[in-house]
Amino acid sequence: MTQLAIVTDINRCVGCLACSVACKVINNVPIGSFWNKTLRIGPTPTEGGSGNWPDVEMYFLNVSCQHCEEPQCVEVCPTGASQKMEDGTVQIDKSKCIGCQFCVMACPYNVRYLNEEERVVEKCTLCTQRTTEGALPQCVSQCCGMARWYGDVEQGLDSFRGPNDMTLGEFVEDFDEADVHQLIDVGNKPSYRYILRKFRWRG
Repeated sequence: MTQLAIVTDINRCVGCLACSVACKVINNVPIGSFWNKTLRIGPTPTEGGSGNWPDVEMYFLNVSCQHCEEPQCVEVCPTGASQKMEDGTVQIDKSKCIGCQFCVMACPYNVRYLNEEERVVEKCTLCTQRTTEGALPQCVSQCCGMARWYGDVEQGLDSFRGPNDMTLGEFVEDFDEADVHQLIDVGNKPSYRYILRKFRWRG
């Protein structure tokens, strides 16, 4: 079984938005819409801290389609336009999409939208036009902080690849299982992982 995904080392993310910009450019995402968004979490008081600098913590959290193992968007699609593929990604067949937006309402992460011009729903495709040729998703290749990594969850996080053919296991600071997080799971089993050390997870 394959489950392609992205792992983000949040401690390395500086919130530069290069991933969001690169995604919009290569995928021609309409103005006002995003396939990935970078959210600022905090600043919040550290545990037991005064709430004043430096007793605060803050980090950036990138949210996009999680290419869930059991996607709710696929279940509610009346035409079969939303599909779970063999590589684990969730894709949209635009020829079957009727723009009903049931999938938009079913997504717990608010990462789908209706393309008003084409009257079809769009979202992150994990850059299949690139990955099928062996390249990295654009957001991974353009991450200047080396925070984003691409690979197969089933092969282990250490095997995820980044720019220059480096692997996550070779490059990032050590982490343990308690440092690995996912967005809220409402039964859909999100596949993306987030590594966060020292700070409290507030995903």
